Parts: sequence; C-alpha cells; structure tokens
Amino acid sequence: MIFTRITGTGSYLPGQPVSNQALIALHALDSSDDWISERTGIRARHIAAVGETSSDLAFHACQRALAAAGRSANDVDLIIVATSTPDYIFPSTAALLQKKLGITNGAPAFDVQAVCSGFVYALSVAEKFIRSGSHQCALIVGSEVFSRIMDWSDRGTCVLFGDGAGAVVLEASNSPGVLATALHADGSHADMLSVPGQIRGGQVTGDPFLRMDGQAVFKFAVKVLTEVANEVLHTAGLTVDQLDWLIPHQANVRILQSTAKKLGLPSEKCIVTVDHHGNTSAASIPLALDEAVCQGRVQPGQNLLLEGVGGGFTWGAVLLTF
Repeated sequence: MIFTRITGTGSYLPGQPVSNQALIALHALDSSDDWISERTGIRARHIAAVGETSSDLAFHACQRALAAAGRSANDVDLIIVATSTPDYIFPSTAALLQKKLGITNGAPAFDVQAVCSGFVYALSVAEKFIRSGSHQCALIVGSEVFSRIMDWSDRGTCVLFGDGAGAVVLEASNSPGVLATALHADGSHADMLSVPGQIRGGQVTGDPFLRMDGQAVFKFAVKVLTEVANEVLHTAGLTVDQLDWLIPHQANVRILQSTAKKLGLPSEKCIVTVDHHGNTSAASIPLALDEAVCQGRVQPGQNLLLEGVGGGFTWGAVLLTF
C-alpha cells in the first residue's frame, strides 16, 4: 500500500513586519492598536513590495521546503499552488512558479482556488495523486498577496490580512503520514466573504475589494471547523486526546480559541501565528506549520490536525502523522 508523508516544509514572509500602529499611520485609519489586537489578536503582518507577486513568494518558500526535504526541483513531479491572488488570470501561478524553480521534467502544475481552505484542498488533492501511484513527489504551496485586494479605508477588513507563502514537499512512503482528509463547500454562503468584481472588456466591473460579514463568518467558521475536525478524527479512529497539535487557518485568535475549546483541546496545543502574520489566507496553515517545525515544537511522529475555512464557503481538514 502507498502512503504519503510530508518530508519538508518552508515559508517566506516579504519585507519587515508592519505593526498595527504603522498600518494605521500609513492609511490614516480610524483605529488603534488596542482596538485591533483585542478583537483579532493581530499585532503585525507582512506586506509584499510593489511588483512582488504570489509566485515570487512561493518560489522562496519552495526553495526552503525542497532543501528541508533533501530534494532538487526536478525531483518534483506534481505542483499545486493554492491562491486567491494569482499573478495573472492565466497562466496559472503554479506554471509561473514551475518556470522560476527551473522544473523542466513536464510535471503537471495547476492552481487551486478555495480561498483560506486552499492549502488543505491542495494537500488533499496531492495526497490522492500520490496514493494512486501516478506521482511520487509533490510540491504543495499556499501563497497570497491579499494586500492587493484590500480597501484601505475599511478598517473592519484591511487590518486583518497579510502576505506570505508556505510550502510542503509531500512524498510517497511505506509508512502512514496523511491519515484522513475531508473537504466541503456550500456556495449558498458566498456573500458572507467575497471579492465581487471581475474584468470585462478591459475594465474592472463590480467591487474589486474584499468584503466580509465578520460576525456571520465567525459563527460559521467555529461550527464547521469543529465538525470537520471531528470528522477526520473519526475517520482515522483517533480521539482529540491523541492530537499533539491543532494547526488551524490563522483568521482571528477568537476563532482559534473557540474552535479548540469546542473540541476540548487545551489551548497550548493550538499553534497560533495570526498575531504576527495576520490572516494570510491559503498561506496561513503552511506558514504556521513551518514556524512550528523550525522552532522544534512539531516533532516527527506527532499527530497534527490542519484545518481551514474560507470564502465560498469552503472548509476542510487533514489529519496526519508528521
């Protein structure tokens, strides 16, 4: 039987951290550091430079993940990039990343668009490819430049998000790594979180900025994150007590705390990076995972639960042994 395991992680954050106070001053926001941190847990985030794209951020994260896995770029035979802020309408950010990495072996490369659940979606898809026997070594990336879709006059949204990228190398293995996955979506909730604009005839039509009903998102997120966590635990035959770490999408510290509480998981088992990364959408889970690995908190043999929820609405979870 073919199993799959994460063999390397990597991440990249552009520029220097931008504090709440610096962001408020830069955009003349009617807000304060206390107002932002008390409601969201966020104190800083990173913002990509002008001209710095999702594929640029992904390139740096992937180089680090490949180095950690002891792999060269042309060992990769599958590339999946999760992003809601692609470089172009087409070609895909994955194809542009493939070129930057110098991968010339014809590996398939494509994007997944599931917003903040994107990395979980991409990891789940890659796991199926590898377990089928068709591929051996996948590069899965979450990369975002959400600063490009912010309305900087809307203090309810612009203070929440940041830019960054995280990547993992997923390989075929003789021993279990990924234990269970679950993916869901419900398009009837699309209006709660969206960027309701498009390009038509060379012009932007509709609204090109991120819009969100924060209270509705909070209630929905806590509910489905708890449900999908229990779903993958049940599928794998594990209990919450057997989890070493919960690594959720880093949306808001209150969502993270509420989800852990509903699961009956001690807060110290929840990896939290939203305070210094902000919400980096599809990049948030691999960013948090890589930070925890680099800090020595996540160790080989531990059980991790990765889960995300995002616009669409989409949600999902991956339970794995690291």
